[in-house]
Amino acid sequence: MSNWEVIILGIVQGVSEFLPISSSGHLEIAKVLMGTAAIPKESLLLTIVLHGATALSTLVVFRKDLLAIIKGLFEPTYNASWKFAVFILISMLPAAAVGLFFEEEIAALFTGNLTLVGILLWITAGLLYFADRSGQTTQPLTAKNAFWVGIAQCIAILPGLSRSGATIGTALLLKIDRSEAARFSFLMVIPLIFGSMAKSILDLKTTSLTIDFTQLGLGFVVAFITGVLACQWMIALVKKSKLIYFSYYCIIVGLIALAYGFV
Repeated sequence: MSNWEVIILGIVQGVSEFLPISSSGHLEIAKVLMGTAAIPKESLLLTIVLHGATALSTLVVFRKDLLAIIKGLFEPTYNASWKFAVFILISMLPAAAVGLFFEEEIAALFTGNLTLVGILLWITAGLLYFADRSGQTTQPLTAKNAFWVGIAQCIAILPGLSRSGATIGTALLLKIDRSEAARFSFLMVIPLIFGSMAKSILDLKTTSLTIDFTQLGLGFVVAFITGVLACQWMIALVKKSKLIYFSYYCIIVGLIALAYGFV
């Protein structure tokens, strides 16, 4: 894989992680088109590193919120920070369980299966379409809603089903406030991504992979910078109810992926 290919993948990850168009699906499409899907384990490692970069960009964008939450956790009373942390924990449970017990099955899906990617992009499009027409969203976040958003995040592990689209869309269908839906969607995934990265680093000690740390670093930096910009843009789009345009986009890209997969 060349440095230019890594840069392209970094841009794709940084932009598509926060926009509701499926970062994993776009990465699979990009890797197939560039011929970089032949080595699944190395391909999955790069995917994890790029996800780590966008997780870090989330920390930067929401740094004030995170500092306020951390500060609140040191207070002796059960306050809003503790409640939000509990909601994050609840939302993590479904995806953590699936990732722990079905790791090999999940990894097998990241092998350039564009037919699957195309179908799931259409499902993403449908979810975004109905979420954009969810009407008034004024409900607060609750433990029950956090669990359902966590279920959506769990299902969105599949390449082609947008994680941000699934979680934000589910939150909007549950009538959760738009600003809170975006904030919770982007913060809830951070522990899972860093946990996945830590596990992958430990696994590297017992697996024989050809690792180019320069390229991994290059991809990380590119994904981080584009991720910061895309995250800020997505927050503004959710507030303005502009998800319908991404629904149309997912339909078009899904059709292309299906056509390419069949051919």
